[in-house]
Amino acid sequence: MPIDDNFRTTPKHWRECTSVYDFLEQVRLRPGMWLPGGDLGRLQSMLIGYQVALGVHSIDEPFDFWPDGPFSTWLWRRIGGSSSLGWAAEIERLTPDGATSVEEFFRLLGEFRQSVAIR
Repeated sequence: MPIDDNFRTTPKHWRECTSVYDFLEQVRLRPGMWLPGGDLGRLQSMLIGYQVALGVHSIDEPFDFWPDGPFSTWLWRRIGGSSSLGWAAEIERLTPDGATSVEEFFRLLGEFRQSVAIR
């Protein structure tokens, strides 16, 4: 999975997004708009909906965020455990004091993407 280090620093309309990572960058730029209250469960639900829409429309796009997908597998190895509640609940549970769960998700996402790029 290629990493685009040239993240866009200004928001754009979601219709202009070309991949799940492009969409996630827009969420990172405006988390309050996409995730009211900072609820990662909403993000996980949106991403599952994204994957379902890809399947319904027969679009072949790599997708790392299914509950048993590459991101979850990486996260379980990273934290030394797993959760039947999914990656969002686990990140919310493990978010350190002084950080938000949304910030922690994007920090971990960056780590995940770097680890995948190294392989």
